[in-house]
Amino acid sequence: MKKINLLGLIAFISFNLNAQNNPFTPIENNDGWKTENQLKNNTKIQKMDSLITKGHFKEISSVVIAHNGKVIFENYYNDNNSDTKHNTRSATKTITGTLIGSLIKDGSLKSVNEKASKYSKVKDLQNSDSRKDEITIEDLLTMSSILECDDWDQNSRGQEEKMYIIEDWVKFYWDLPIKGFPEWKTKPKDTKYGRSFSYCTAGVVVLGDIINSVSGSLENYADKALFSKLGITDYHWQITPTGLPMTGGGLGLKSRDFLKLGQLYLNSGKWNNEQIISTDFIKQSTTAHSEVGMFDYEYGYLWWLSEFGKENKEKAYFMSGTGGNKIAVFPDLDLVVVLTSTYFNGGMESHNQTTKLLDEYIVPEIQKLKK
Repeated sequence: MKKINLLGLIAFISFNLNAQNNPFTPIENNDGWKTENQLKNNTKIQKMDSLITKGHFKEISSVVIAHNGKVIFENYYNDNNSDTKHNTRSATKTITGTLIGSLIKDGSLKSVNEKASKYSKVKDLQNSDSRKDEITIEDLLTMSSILECDDWDQNSRGQEEKMYIIEDWVKFYWDLPIKGFPEWKTKPKDTKYGRSFSYCTAGVVVLGDIINSVSGSLENYADKALFSKLGITDYHWQITPTGLPMTGGGLGLKSRDFLKLGQLYLNSGKWNNEQIISTDFIKQSTTAHSEVGMFDYEYGYLWWLSEFGKENKEKAYFMSGTGGNKIAVFPDLDLVVVLTSTYFNGGMESHNQTTKLLDEYIVPEIQKLKK
């Protein structure tokens, strides 16, 4: 018994030394964020920090937490720092949806019910079909258009890896055939929301084409209408072979800038008292419009909807990207969490480990702060 207690004491001392050697005090750096070190002496958060540092959670690059509008935890791992621009892969898709909301607010688009082909024009289509003209912007925002496009099915004609090897990614989408529904597949009319979800990066590339067509320049519009208003000045778009910024993934942003995008939605579209996105679009974006079949998630306008927390679950909407990248917003906790990772070959393990960080460490400790 004494030997066990001695080992426990050594482990305790070792853990605390590790935590002290990895400070995570948020820094005031004139980027628009106020800070408050609410978690300084939180042993559970110190343990999380230590486990990440030791590599128990693989290839985590940053954890940044904002509570009540202030950054209360911030640390970087595996040679990353506050200036690192993180490639969070498909988290970019949610930002694309935000730009659609901005176009609607400034009157450049009437609504999400407008036809996508009105603004995304492609000539000499393969699999020509008049039903393609009925695809709406909302169909693309909810991953539920009628075209046969499914990144999670290697046999799908619209699977994203097949898109990357050709030049024109927008035409790739419009060339796809209409999706079929054999007897063993659930038809859209029989689903909870009347939509058949299939994860389709190509459809979000088309949203980028729409933004570019309506605004004249996607890159300039994103900077003027969104990034500059949030004080985001250092970022990197990946560019497609035809010169269009890649709106389906790969946008590089600093962690605290991803945090701002989450806070914008938590603030119902406001930043520094300016209404950047309409409250109605924020509400619609974070409301379920389709069910995600293989996961216990629902889907809004390029936002994932779920719950996190080990015992007491908290509703959240979140951006998600390969590697386990998550930017999660918890309205009832007044909480935004940025988890970035480079565990790109980790498959579901990469997503499971950032879910565990939320479930077992972050959400329970913020719930205690709220009491």
